[in-house]
Amino acid sequence: MSREQPAQVATDSGLVVGDDGLARPAWAAADPLLRAYYDTEWGLPVHGEQAVLERLCLEGFQAGLSWVTILRKREAFREVFHDFDPDVVAALSDDDLEVLMGDARIVRNRAKILATRTNARATVELRADGGLEQLVWSFRPAVTPRPRTVAEIPTTSPESVALSKALRARGFAFVGPTTVHALMEAIGMVDTHLLGSHRRGSSGLWRPDGTPT
Repeated sequence: MSREQPAQVATDSGLVVGDDGLARPAWAAADPLLRAYYDTEWGLPVHGEQAVLERLCLEGFQAGLSWVTILRKREAFREVFHDFDPDVVAALSDDDLEVLMGDARIVRNRAKILATRTNARATVELRADGGLEQLVWSFRPAVTPRPRTVAEIPTTSPESVALSKALRARGFAFVGPTTVHALMEAIGMVDTHLLGSHRRGSSGLWRPDGTPT
C-alpha cells in the first residue's frame, strides 16, 4: 500500500483508525491537511481578539463549502486580510475589496469579503464593551456534548443560537447559529470529539463527564 493511502479501519461510531493506531473521524482521516489540522489545532482553546476574529471569518467563508477548501486557502486569506488585524481590515476601502474579488487564491464571494470588513469594524467597536474574545467566550456552555457516534454530534446549540444573536446585535455578519457552533467547536468552547477519538479531552477544559475543569 502506498504512503498516500495509509491503512484505515472504520468503526461503528464513524471513527477511522489510521495506520498509526489513532482513531479520528472520517473527515479528518484521509486528507493530510485535514488530519494535521485535527491532530494539532481543532478544538484547542483560542484566545486573543485577532485570533478569534480570524476563526470567525474563516468559518463564515466556509459556509456552503468544504473545510479543506478553506484550509488550502488559509495562508492567502491571512495575506490579503493582513493576518486579520481588526484595525487594518476595518480600514480597507471598497476599491481594496474589489481587488480581492479578482484574487483566485481566496474564496471570491462578495458578500463574505464584505462581511470580513464588517466584522473587523464590529470588533473594533466592541472593544469599548469588553471585546470580541470576552463576548464569544462568555457563551461557553456549562456542559459539553459527549457524542459516541457522528450522528450524535450537534450542529447548533442553545448557546450558539444565543451567541449568534448577540453577534448580530453588535453588527457582525455571516454569524448564523451553525457557523457560530462550528467556531465554538474549533476554538475549544465545546468538545465534540467523539468519545473514542484520540483527541477527546485535548482542550483541557472539560472533564470526562462533560463538565468544566
